[in-house]
Amino acid sequence: MTPTNNLKGALLSLAAFTVYASHDVIIRYLGGIYAPMQVLFFASLLSFPLLTLMMITSDEQARLRPIHPWWVAARSLTMVLGGICGFYAFSALPMAQVYSILFTVPLLITLIAIPVLGERVGIHRAGAVVLGLVGVLIVVRPGAEPLSLGHIAGLCAALCVATQSVIARRIGNEESQVVMMLYPFAAIFITMSIALAFNYKPMPLFDFAAIGAVAVMGFIAAFLLVGAYRSGEAAIVAPMQYSQIVWATIYGAMFFDEFPDEQTLIGAGVIILSGIYIVVREAAAGNSANTPVLRNRTRAIAPGGFRISTHLRRRPKPKSET
Repeated sequence: MTPTNNLKGALLSLAAFTVYASHDVIIRYLGGIYAPMQVLFFASLLSFPLLTLMMITSDEQARLRPIHPWWVAARSLTMVLGGICGFYAFSALPMAQVYSILFTVPLLITLIAIPVLGERVGIHRAGAVVLGLVGVLIVVRPGAEPLSLGHIAGLCAALCVATQSVIARRIGNEESQVVMMLYPFAAIFITMSIALAFNYKPMPLFDFAAIGAVAVMGFIAAFLLVGAYRSGEAAIVAPMQYSQIVWATIYGAMFFDEFPDEQTLIGAGVIILSGIYIVVREAAAGNSANTPVLRNRTRAIAPGGFRISTHLRRRPKPKSET
């Protein structure tokens, strides 16, 4: 990769996470009015036509029967639970705190990849994981403040995102794109439909349009990330996700009168440094057989998103074929 390509990849990734941060502002607004199950149901429902169009235009052979049904079921379950917990965390906590907790995903991927992928983690990455967990304690500050349901939901969302990423790394090369996308969406649709019977609240047109914006923005941000990973090296593109803490500070102050305190910023800084170090160690030759963090390219709690690694395997047709 040339420096120009890496710069393009970094800029596209920054744009993607700017869109995601704006997407999360809407979730934060809606979460103050509606149950997370209702928001997740309609966001998933409105994003499904976009994802269906993408699957129809794919040149991949459609295969609906999973090769690894139990892994697909586990991944679907974590996507349902992760979506609910992620949406709830944004409604219950300041945005900067939610991002700080979600930034632990690379640390959790590193740990989960040991039993699931057989990844061998040396002292450097193990030390980075421990440092990152210290950062979480700084942000959550157990004992100094009550551990709220929002904190638990944020940690649960991070664990679910990490788990589904490792599962996708394990089975993604064998399962079809249709299986990897359709089963989780079916699980979300069915479970949220049942929950909606107990949590539904009538929505004005403005709020319904806001949910539509969440679906479209998740889709747009995912395509920006596809362009970013096609242009630049993963080790350059991946750390751009941490720019969301800047947007959390700006948007939190602008829209919700939220100002991150010193401990949140210090803890977020520790978590970010540990995450970047893990990325650097994985990118170094011979330090990781599976590179699970570098291959975690999809922001899993965005309903309009799709599995970016699958899309990256599809190459544009040469001009002679178009």
